[in-house]
Amino acid sequence: MSTHRSAHSSGLARFNAWPRDLAEAALLECCASRRWALRMAAHRPYPDLDTLLAASDEAGYDLAPPDLAEALAAESAPCLHHDAPRAAHLALRAAHAAYESRFGHVFVICLDGLRPSQHVDQVLAAIRTRLAHDPDEERSLTAEEMRRLARGRIIELVTEAGLPPGPFSPVAYGPR
Repeated sequence: MSTHRSAHSSGLARFNAWPRDLAEAALLECCASRRWALRMAAHRPYPDLDTLLAASDEAGYDLAPPDLAEALAAESAPCLHHDAPRAAHLALRAAHAAYESRFGHVFVICLDGLRPSQHVDQVLAAIRTRLAHDPDEERSLTAEEMRRLARGRIIELVTEAGLPPGPFSPVAYGPR
């Protein structure tokens, strides 16, 4: 069994056993919609990671506009490493401002699977494309990006919960 699969299995078992308030707090770090986190915590135990991820998607599809707004309010715009060229920082800041002005919330995008060197180009291209969307189309795409972000964060949460504590890690696993 691979280290990640083993970490997922033991992490999921730990996650399923957490007190409800701890599970809810950890889930709020994955998606800051209280309704989403309460639903996810209430449906434990999950038999496997795939079932947990499917439940996350389902709960994400059921988010009402106020729930999505609550989740978006806790998000921060993707940013660059401090060593990136000043021009890249300025371009990204301007693009984010234009997006927020048009849609009234932070731009979110899931960058899983991309190398960090590709992030700025991907974010700038996506913002340019998405600025042309009508508000309903963008709300739908934003909700999809939030579901993708939540999935990645859940995988990270379960993986971290399944790893043995390091020399400087707290013994109890919880929100990051």
